[in-house]
Amino acid sequence: MTGRATDHADDIRNASGGEGEDARASGPSMTFPRSLRAETLRLRRSFLVPLHLICALAAGAACGAYFATAPWDASMGTDAFVQLLGAMMPLMAGIVCGLDVDAEWEATCFSGMLAVPSRRKAIAARLCTLWLMGTFALVLAAAAFAVPLILVGRQALGPTAWTGAVVGLAFGSIPLYLVLYVAALRWGRNAAIVAGAAGLMLSFFSMGGLAHGLMTGELTAAGANALSYLPTSWPALLGSLPIELSIAGGSAGSLDAAAHVAGAIWPLAGLCAVATVLLAGGLAAWISRFEPARHGE
Repeated sequence: MTGRATDHADDIRNASGGEGEDARASGPSMTFPRSLRAETLRLRRSFLVPLHLICALAAGAACGAYFATAPWDASMGTDAFVQLLGAMMPLMAGIVCGLDVDAEWEATCFSGMLAVPSRRKAIAARLCTLWLMGTFALVLAAAAFAVPLILVGRQALGPTAWTGAVVGLAFGSIPLYLVLYVAALRWGRNAAIVAGAAGLMLSFFSMGGLAHGLMTGELTAAGANALSYLPTSWPALLGSLPIELSIAGGSAGSLDAAAHVAGAIWPLAGLCAVATVLLAGGLAAWISRFEPARHGE
C-alpha cells in the first residue's frame, strides 16, 4: 500500500474507532459522528474540495457578470441561473460520486467503507460529506452570482427567495447522491457520469429546455410535466420554485400565479422526501451485502 493509501486507511481507522474484528473485540464502537470525523480528515487530501470551489466560483461569477449587464430581466435571469445549477446537479453528482469511488478504490480497495464495523454508518458519513460539499458549493455559486447584481443595483430578490432556492437545490439533490454513488460502486465511475449526463438532459426537458422561462417570461418550474416526477428534475424544480414564488408575489405578478407556484412546492418536496427515505433504506440493505468484483471503469 502506498504512503497516501496508508494515511487514508489510518485516518479512517483512528477516527471511526478501529477496524474489523479488532474494533468489535476491544476498540471503541463505531458511531456516525466518528465516521463523519474520518471523512473530514480524508477531505484534507481530497482534490474534490478545490474542484467544488473552482466550479462554484466560476459558474456563479460568470453568470452573475452576464446578467448584471445583459438586457434580460434580472429576476428571470436569477431563475434561469438557479435552474441551470439544478439541472447541472445530476452531472456534478455523477462526476463527484464516480471520482470519489475511484479514489477510494485506489487508496484502500474499498476497505475504508466495507472492512469497518458498520458499513451503513461508513457510507452514510461518506454520502453526507459529499452532499455537504455540494451544498457549500451551491451557496458559494449563489453568492458569486448575486454579488455582481448587487454592485450594479439589479438584485431584485430578497434573502428569503435565495435561501429557499439553495435549500431546494440541496434537498432535491439528496436522492441523486444516493443513486449515483451506488451506480459508481456497482458499475464504475463512467456509469455514474453517463447517468448524471442523461439526468442533466432530462432536467432541462422538465422545464421546457435551457432558459425557456427566460426567453418566454413563463414561470416554468411550476408547470409540471411527466419528467418532473423524476429525481433528476428535483434539484432544478425545488430550487427554482422559491425564486418563482418571489417573482409571482412581486409587483409584476398576481395572486393566482403565486398560488399556483406555492401549490407546486410542497407536493414535490414531499415526493422528494419519500424517495429519499426509500432510497436510503434500500442503500442500507444493499451495502450490507455488497461485495465488489474486480474494479473497473
